[in-house]
Amino acid sequence: MTTNPNPNEPQSEIAKLLQEKNYTSFPKIGDVVHGKVISVGRNEVRIDIGGLAVGLVRGPEMDPQASLAVGDEIDATVVDLDNEFGELELSLKGAGRKKTWEKIKELYTSGAVITARVLEANKGGLIVRLEGISGFLPVSQLSPENYPRVQGGEKIRILEKLKELVTRDLEVKVIDVNEEEGKFIVSEKAVWETKQESVISKYKIGDTVEGNVTAVTDFGAFVKFDANLEGLVHISEIAWQRIDHPRDVLKVGDRVRAEIINLEGSKIFLSMKKLVDDPWLNVGAKYKEGQWVKGRVLKINPFGLFVELDPDIHGLAHISELAEKPVKDVNEIARVGDEFDFRIVSIDPQNHRLGLSLKKPKAEPEKK
Repeated sequence: MTTNPNPNEPQSEIAKLLQEKNYTSFPKIGDVVHGKVISVGRNEVRIDIGGLAVGLVRGPEMDPQASLAVGDEIDATVVDLDNEFGELELSLKGAGRKKTWEKIKELYTSGAVITARVLEANKGGLIVRLEGISGFLPVSQLSPENYPRVQGGEKIRILEKLKELVTRDLEVKVIDVNEEEGKFIVSEKAVWETKQESVISKYKIGDTVEGNVTAVTDFGAFVKFDANLEGLVHISEIAWQRIDHPRDVLKVGDRVRAEIINLEGSKIFLSMKKLVDDPWLNVGAKYKEGQWVKGRVLKINPFGLFVELDPDIHGLAHISELAEKPVKDVNEIARVGDEFDFRIVSIDPQNHRLGLSLKKPKAEPEKK
């Protein structure tokens, strides 16, 4: 079936149509034409050439790297003007394919932001479609919003998170092109970094920000503030006291205040504890060496007990200080939650360390 204008219409109308579609004449064999995909079959694709004609791509003329959907715009090479269906016979190889790769290279050189549709997910990242060709978006190149923050880095959970992005349109930049291998790589993070840098210029180290916790990981928590900015509060910057995991203190959605402590390009590092007085500065007013204090066991490690003296001050009872005789297994001495009377054997406010002991002090020898 042909979509050429009715021959009864005036020639000027045909000429006008050709001009509107940027064609000076009807396509010839070897011409590269631009059109929109109107149907996708098992091994064939039909393309509307600007309302001027319909072209068919099939069999060996399909591009193995191409992954087309209805509505995609694509370039193809004319190989026959009239097949058995009265349509143009097209090829996605040759000049048409070359032109598509030239477009992708141009996007890489210009650093332009484009939209790519996610086709599928695997353990390493996402397969996306751009200019009718499949490309790759590695997990490491996802924006913080879409990065699969999975506790422990379980691959199955990461894949589940990635699958949630399938059929989504993502704003990306082309960051690598290899036409010979038919591969290109895109990055969503690069777009995010550009937006981040455009807003980050108004902030400086020492500024206080307020925002919501967007994710909690083993190493810290991400806090989103302003329009597009997101910073990391490392586990060591959440609180002055020692914490085992950020989730013990924070959860997604919490509203927090933090201080900007470092800016590295588009990366923002925050501290929550900077906005709270350091309790170790006045530890000498509460505790003295040799003092006996009541403490609760917070955590047991092979080398000793982590002990809470109060909500702000924690100490360590080393395995060598748990009994008069050598201890082989710390778990034989205490369990988490047990309370004991400990003797303070050392205080180091500068390094936030306080040493504890369950052993009684040795009696001093009598003076003669």
